[in-house]
Amino acid sequence: MRPALAVSVSSLPRGADLAYEPKFDGHRMLVFRDSGPGGAPEVQLQARSGRIVTAAFPDLAAAARRLPPGTVLDGEVVVWRDGRTDFAAVQKRAMATAQHAPELARSLPASYAAFDLIAEAGTDLRARAYRYRRERLVALLEPLGPPLQAVPMTLDAEEAAAWYEALPAIGVEGLVAKQLGRTYRSGARTWQKLRHTTLRDAAVTGHTGPATGPRALVVVLRGGDAS
Repeated sequence: MRPALAVSVSSLPRGADLAYEPKFDGHRMLVFRDSGPGGAPEVQLQARSGRIVTAAFPDLAAAARRLPPGTVLDGEVVVWRDGRTDFAAVQKRAMATAQHAPELARSLPASYAAFDLIAEAGTDLRARAYRYRRERLVALLEPLGPPLQAVPMTLDAEEAAAWYEALPAIGVEGLVAKQLGRTYRSGARTWQKLRHTTLRDAAVTGHTGPATGPRALVVVLRGGDAS
């Protein structure tokens, strides 16, 4: 399944029909909870690319087994360290082999910040409005608690603006704005994201791939080393 996407904006969107959520700096993940033979819980964790990463996150897979059958969630995987999210730690978790994943789950436990409910009890909710999906998401996850939790949400643009200024201190990279009446459109950029950016002067000293479309750049930051 392809997740819904967001288009980048340069200022905070405003409107009476908008909801705002913090944008965590983690890995996008869809969670599928089904029933296997004899009713045994089956869980599949899918990255944004479509890659199945269930084996890399045994802690989240175990937590997802507590969900009712027929549930599909959309959200972000994060790892908290020293009071803030650690993207490098999430990367390490995502690349773990099945052999090393349990050890990493103990040393770098993951949390799942859910921001949408795509299916409930086997019913596809993508044609329902965000407002309805959000209500059902909170009702579903609130009794379960960590590590599966609904992201915070506000309808107040001023509160969202305050979040935008304050939350980078804990690793939140920005905000996502969603229309309350919008359906969930897989693969479409119907949401809006506002991210913090840091501008730095740098000299390009090398690249990989063709010069007209390099895959990566080697740069020297002013007063620093190549990176």
